[in-house]
Amino acid sequence: MPPSIQQILSAVEARRGDVEHLFATLAAGSPGKPGILRDTYGAGENFAHSLIADHAKALSLTITRDAALNTFATWQGSNPHAGSIIMGSHLDSVPHGGNFDGAAGVVAGLTVIAALKELGIKPACDVIAMGVRAEESVWFGVSYIGSRSALGTLPDGGLEARRIDTNRTLAEHIAECGGNPEAIGRREKSLDPSSIRAFLEVHIEQAPSLAEMQMPLAICSGIPGNFRYPEANIIGRQDHVGTPRRFRRDAAMAAADLAMAMDAKWREEQTAGVPLAVTFGRFHTDAAVHGMTSVPGSFAFSLDVRAYDPSVLARLEAFFLEQVARIERERDVRFELGKRASAAVGVMSQKIISEMQAMAVAAGLDVTQIGSPASHDSAAFAEAGVASTMLFVRNENGSHNPDEAMEIDDFMKACALLALWVADHVDSPLEKTATRANTFAENSA
Repeated sequence: MPPSIQQILSAVEARRGDVEHLFATLAAGSPGKPGILRDTYGAGENFAHSLIADHAKALSLTITRDAALNTFATWQGSNPHAGSIIMGSHLDSVPHGGNFDGAAGVVAGLTVIAALKELGIKPACDVIAMGVRAEESVWFGVSYIGSRSALGTLPDGGLEARRIDTNRTLAEHIAECGGNPEAIGRREKSLDPSSIRAFLEVHIEQAPSLAEMQMPLAICSGIPGNFRYPEANIIGRQDHVGTPRRFRRDAAMAAADLAMAMDAKWREEQTAGVPLAVTFGRFHTDAAVHGMTSVPGSFAFSLDVRAYDPSVLARLEAFFLEQVARIERERDVRFELGKRASAAVGVMSQKIISEMQAMAVAAGLDVTQIGSPASHDSAAFAEAGVASTMLFVRNENGSHNPDEAMEIDDFMKACALLALWVADHVDSPLEKTATRANTFAENSA
């Protein structure tokens, strides 16, 4: 007889001490002064993967790594043809980030496996906690490096991308850490999407929506796609501060014109009920030559536009390029947009969402649904055709900063819901993952 809801909840709660210790050890071993520094294919990320592997070995899990050095901690099932359920997220961080962004998903996967093993469950399929490499695109300007490498979908040119602080290529960093960039370049897959039953990712929320709603937990309704211009420049002409407007080729005013046009378009779309976000992350004149008495002759910026609908992204990019052409004509400047990057919209599995909602009700867990404001590894799996779903955990102070404030109580609820779903699917056929959620209430005594 399968374990009851209460047995699963109790088994998860029994892991609380291990969870707290693992988060504390992760933080202590990757200080950012302030915050956390788990640099992509650097010492901080390497430390985190080693720590997770050691913890998984203590749970008697099988540890493997692929060409991109993603870490797989596998609870092996009895049927080698039954596929796998993967729980995980990334272990790298932005500079001076927080301890929970990404790492929460890996710790959740290990917590669920430990709890279900303790209950004596014998899975038919493999159950994997995956520590993903290189999700934070700030380091190389490429999205989902680890997950796309595993799935054989890393974009052309990705291995030649250079890290912002070292100016060395992604291929060089992977090789230095012991990986195999040549295999990645050949698109050799370490994961077959057709054999993955689900990819499940626990993550802190990255805008305080749950905190505002006073809800501990949410199921993700969708992940935005994006288009990006990470290294764009505007070329004008440096002039004396007294130069009349008609003679100016002012790069800074051209940038301001573009930013205000994009913001106005965002406001228009928002008024029409279209969710999206427009961000100029880098936006500056050249510090080596700018001054109070000079008209700026150059300007550097980055642009990130994200939305939940591919047609919206296409419309916004067309508008952006129209504005670039207009400003070039009107201000006699030249835009050098540089390389373009993009990520597809992440469509979440409505089947898994419905199942998790039913399980949450049966277990008395407060849960809502929200769209993700950020990009996540789940989007790469969804794009590859894998049924994917995320759980967001309340976080008071946003993310990508040292003040992330996830409560362990909320995190344990996410682990509990994840464990309920996994327990219900580890013995079902690969082609049919039918849930017993509607019978949970009567089995919970």
